[in-house]
Amino acid sequence: MTAPLHGLLSEDPVVATAGVGLFADALRDQAVPVTEADWQPPMEGTDRHLVTVLADRRRAEANALAFARMTAAGADLVDVRRAHEALGLERGTFLHAGPPIEWERASGPLRGALIGAVLFEGLADTPQEAERQLAAAAYDLEPCHHRDAVGPMAGVVSPSMWVYELRDEVHDHTSWCSLNEGLGKVLRYGAYGPEVIDRLHWMNAVLGPLLQRAVRARGPVDIKAILAQMLQMGDEGHNRNRAGSLMLLRELLPTLITADGSSTDIAEAVRFSGVNEHFFLNLGMPACKLSTLAAEGIPGSTVVTTMARNGTDFGIRTAGTGDRWFTGPANTPDGLFLGDYGPDDANPDIGDSAITETAGIGGFAMAAAPAIVRFVGGDVPMALQATRTMYEITVGEHPAYQVPILEFRGTPTGIDVAAVARTGILPQINTGMAGRVAGTGQVGAGLVTPPAECFPAALAALADAVPARD
Repeated sequence: MTAPLHGLLSEDPVVATAGVGLFADALRDQAVPVTEADWQPPMEGTDRHLVTVLADRRRAEANALAFARMTAAGADLVDVRRAHEALGLERGTFLHAGPPIEWERASGPLRGALIGAVLFEGLADTPQEAERQLAAAAYDLEPCHHRDAVGPMAGVVSPSMWVYELRDEVHDHTSWCSLNEGLGKVLRYGAYGPEVIDRLHWMNAVLGPLLQRAVRARGPVDIKAILAQMLQMGDEGHNRNRAGSLMLLRELLPTLITADGSSTDIAEAVRFSGVNEHFFLNLGMPACKLSTLAAEGIPGSTVVTTMARNGTDFGIRTAGTGDRWFTGPANTPDGLFLGDYGPDDANPDIGDSAITETAGIGGFAMAAAPAIVRFVGGDVPMALQATRTMYEITVGEHPAYQVPILEFRGTPTGIDVAAVARTGILPQINTGMAGRVAGTGQVGAGLVTPPAECFPAALAALADAVPARD
């Protein structure tokens, strides 16, 4: 360009650019105001399937129905029961987070949690014996999601453990989740030392029964209402649950402190719950599972109903493809580490807790909880931008879950596989980090996205399911 751009025009230009930033930079050098569109081409290899899915006449109505069901779903805590009773788990069957996996491919933290669960159930006397049994396929391993349950991190649930039971009366669905052990060296992060097993036995003998008596005496607790309120109080529902945990304790304390039990046991149960800032997470997760359950089985819908990781694979499922998993290698989170741990100590992403993002909170609601960046890394502008970006790949805005700093805009809800493929924007997930080596426990917390290949695979299956036109 031999003359300034202003000199070639009769009035000041208004310019918007997309793609490579060189042109925008050249305009700025000439004092021309520029608005850059955050655009990138569709995911590689998705063009043909994307055209087919976007042309599906059922899609708009099907996605609207999925969104309506997700946002209408209820989530009431109605009971606390043992897993063998609530989930029909037989002795020797263990649930785990993420898509299906065998022992041979299991990650360190999942192996550690399974070893600990075998010890907890009294099926082996030593970790070495438990590992030999697991390697010999002596036990049945099954995803939590296959029983409409969810498990944080390794997600291991054994028959003797106590689980929360939540109900969605609107759609007649039930979901379950284990009780939260706290942070650090805990089973869900793959630790299985004596202190871990002792804590689990105490939770089994004391905490579970007391919580059951408290919930049954009080009656249903509206977990969805707590989720909506905690977003107004600085939580995002995945890695920050401070307000939610305190509100839950407020609901349960009157009947917990008057439950049938020794004063020592009740005091310890209250203390344990009160100091655990993640106490509420194990109720928010099944509440979100109930939301996504409501959207399952809608032909033509491209809405994601499951995002889950087992420490090796990351898997998604959609409303229009039923129980079929679409998987790729789990990414390793990027974030902050505890103590002397560093990136080499972290295992790839693990846990069912991405059900929170699938339902529109967690990483999708980071703008509601800017303080989360002190736990997972990043900065406040990044937290705000994360939520704004997620609107580009979702179907709608949740009417109950709102973000005060965005003028009470509803959280972005209903991940659309077609939108992900079209924009190349991947869902943002907040997560804890488990140690790569079995038995380590938690090493940090951070941010992660799914492997990109999950979405083209799901898109191809959705395209195959589109009816031929007459």
